Amino acid sequence: MTSPEVAPEIVRFYAETVDEADRLTTTADGRLEMVRTQELLRRFLPEPPARLLDVGGGPGAHARWLVRDGYSVHLVDPVPRHLEQAARTGATVEQGDARRLTAEDASYDVVLMLGPLYHLLDRADRDQALAEAHRVLRPGGLLAAAGINRYASLFEHAAFAHLHEEAMRESIGTVLDRQIHDGKRAFTAAYFHRGEELRDEVAAAGFTDAEVFGVEGPAWSMLAAAERNTGESFRDSALFESALTAARMAEPYPELLAASSHVLAIGHRAA
Repeated sequence: MTSPEVAPEIVRFYAETVDEADRLTTTADGRLEMVRTQELLRRFLPEPPARLLDVGGGPGAHARWLVRDGYSVHLVDPVPRHLEQAARTGATVEQGDARRLTAEDASYDVVLMLGPLYHLLDRADRDQALAEAHRVLRPGGLLAAAGINRYASLFEHAAFAHLHEEAMRESIGTVLDRQIHDGKRAFTAAYFHRGEELRDEVAAAGFTDAEVFGVEGPAWSMLAAAERNTGESFRDSALFESALTAARMAEPYPELLAASSHVLAIGHRAA
């Protein structure tokens, strides 16, 4: 197999800088993302057992509960550290690139892309990854593809009281203007989607009934800031339950889509 051509700085970030295995379990806003992603996926997933391809599945945070739910999960990721962690979830694992999957045509019931589109800065690369997902899905199969919200960094750093810093204002302003973070500060190179843009990219790849959902809702940055500013855990708190309720209540209102940290697109390969 050809080695994945993921940018070295992205691989380095996940291999050396951040432990992605902890992100969705140790912080309140991470837990909010996990709970809401589970809710949304379980709404659309076929009944187990079904064959599920977790593309860019990282250390297996989602593979773990999907295996427990009875799905047959194969996880593809470019980061060796992630594969070592994901192998402990019960999923099978493979080093690979979302743009060049080794799976056969029409071989999976579900394809998850809950990370690859974050780090494909060029539209042509995102289109290729979505085309690959379409290829390996059986007719009628489900795609779930996540994006980072264009406005996430604005909400986050406003809540963290960082916008008084000129350098931070310039960095956030660039993300808002270009939808790209250059990876020089805090996070690695990333693309930030508008919700309707993610939906249109999924539809352009041939997926039918494409729709997009806000994951964390409008109160996630308040939850993150409460933990950061107090040093206390809010994972099991009234504030967490309130933020989760706000995410659920906001879901029917498209104008609130831009308030979430992540957006999740759902589509199907035509039957």
